[in-house]
Amino acid sequence: MKLYLIRHGQSFVNLADWDWESDTVDQPLTELGQQQAKALAAWLPQHLPQIDALYCSTMQRARQTAAPLAELYQRTIQFDDRVREIGNNQINHVAWPDEQLPRKYATGWPTARPFSPTMSDAESSESFMHTRVRVGLFLEEIVERHPEEVVVVVCHGGVFDCVFDHVFNVGPWRRTEIWTHNTAVSHFEYVALPNREVWRLQYHNRTEHLHGVEIT
Repeated sequence: MKLYLIRHGQSFVNLADWDWESDTVDQPLTELGQQQAKALAAWLPQHLPQIDALYCSTMQRARQTAAPLAELYQRTIQFDDRVREIGNNQINHVAWPDEQLPRKYATGWPTARPFSPTMSDAESSESFMHTRVRVGLFLEEIVERHPEEVVVVVCHGGVFDCVFDHVFNVGPWRRTEIWTHNTAVSHFEYVALPNREVWRLQYHNRTEHLHGVEIT
């Protein structure tokens, strides 16, 4: 399986002055984010002419990033709550209803406190390890479902963290931050050769489609 991960375009929650307590955290793309999504959709088919499946987080910023790709590739988007951003699902992996979405992150970066609740204003808040489990379950499922196929997943920066930890078999505490720009593309390949590593990382954080568009 060839797996292409794409982070969503810039959203209002990515802005430095975003007030986390003023509105729902499930925000759409900014104008710049929309430009980034259009630039991605114009560029990706030139380098990836055909895909077999298109998955997407159920959050607005990912949905809006995936929509132009679905139109160009003529693929139905398969929405999946398991690739939502960290803190937006409950400990049972079920997505929070929009009106109940937590808004206050707990003290400390989630990856630095991997077993502690990510959000401080929700009793059933998932930890970073809960997020890793749901993302890992998603990865294992699509590996079984799409052997020898090309799969695109539009998701979030925190999901990238979980994917890297999963495929590199990283323990609970990590020492390297995975930095991913908005609409950046990463390419993994699942090969499962006997007596060898089963995953290959081809590239990470590819953003040349944003030449002339601001990178965030």
